[in-house]
Amino acid sequence: MVDIKTLILAIDRDDDFGKKAGVEGPVIGREACIDAALKLSLADPEDSDANVVYAAVKLYDELKESGEFEDVEVALITGDPKVGIKSDMELARQLEEVLERFPADGIITVTDGAEDEQIFPIITSRVPIISSHRVVVKQSEGIETTYYVLYRYLKEIMSDPGVAKIVLGIPGMVILFYGLARLLSVVYPDKAKIVSAIVTGTMLLLIGMYFFTKGFHINVRKSLSSIRQSLAQQMIVVISLIAGLSIIVGGAINAYFRLEEYALDLIGSYPGTPLLQGLIYVNAISAPLVIGIGVVIGGKIIQSYLKRDYHIWYYTSALILMPALWVTLDLTTRYAMAILTISNIDIFAKLILAIVDVALAVIVGAYLRGKVRGWGKVEVGTSS
Repeated sequence: MVDIKTLILAIDRDDDFGKKAGVEGPVIGREACIDAALKLSLADPEDSDANVVYAAVKLYDELKESGEFEDVEVALITGDPKVGIKSDMELARQLEEVLERFPADGIITVTDGAEDEQIFPIITSRVPIISSHRVVVKQSEGIETTYYVLYRYLKEIMSDPGVAKIVLGIPGMVILFYGLARLLSVVYPDKAKIVSAIVTGTMLLLIGMYFFTKGFHINVRKSLSSIRQSLAQQMIVVISLIAGLSIIVGGAINAYFRLEEYALDLIGSYPGTPLLQGLIYVNAISAPLVIGIGVVIGGKIIQSYLKRDYHIWYYTSALILMPALWVTLDLTTRYAMAILTISNIDIFAKLILAIVDVALAVIVGAYLRGKVRGWGKVEVGTSS
């Protein structure tokens, strides 16, 4: 004999016992479970949940007779028609009630499918599961025809939105896209291959995205809601980021088309090597790059001021440092092209400007840091 108290637990996650037979869970004890199963059998003879309870009672009788465990009890817990958080919370509550009346050391679960087995983590968080039994109802060819069996299971699939999406929704989408491709190939016969490739690619993309999100348990609605919330809270930063990137991209494209003009202005001739072309290009985009970054930082400063973010002091220092960054890019690229002369008054003036700019950034940053010491520290994606 194993010195443990064992609970044989029948699970009805979607509360068919409550909906169809008016049985309220939990149901504890052999006679009470048989009575509940009988009520459900009379209310709906086709429901497999009654067979789950009968199987649990049968297992209870076998273990009781064998004396394999110190003590054995059988019980039924029922969830809620709205399968999910609500039903699982109800199952957890009923399980606690059962364990108060029969403090089991181990549980043997009896279910009729994978849906009921989804609450196993809830059970194991309280009592270990020592065994699991799944009841499969056998069909008699003399009673039910193949047509009726298929009809019944299709009806069950249609009543379960989660299963219907996979079993019917995905094949339906494939057929829909295939029909669309056939119609478009009739309208545009000369582009049939292109239409077919586009439709097939779109179909595979959507199916792949669906399986990917389900496989990695990605809640698309929750993710989109989080993105919308972050955008709403960081709207000024988003606008400044778009503006800054537009300036940088526009400057980069302009520099690409006017590269020879910049080369003539810098070195007096056309660039002869790819390295020289790259240096001239970096020099040409330095101004729009610095302006774009400055616009982004400016948006951060405005956002920080409106939200009283303590970090505003180093955003301001960073913005003041932008001229020094431009001077650094300009002088380093000129030095790499061997066209930098320290004696040149313009070069000397740029160096002085950079030094003064850095000193100003430090002074302003230190001053603002003391002024905003009482402001709150606002993290990205939250609002004060």
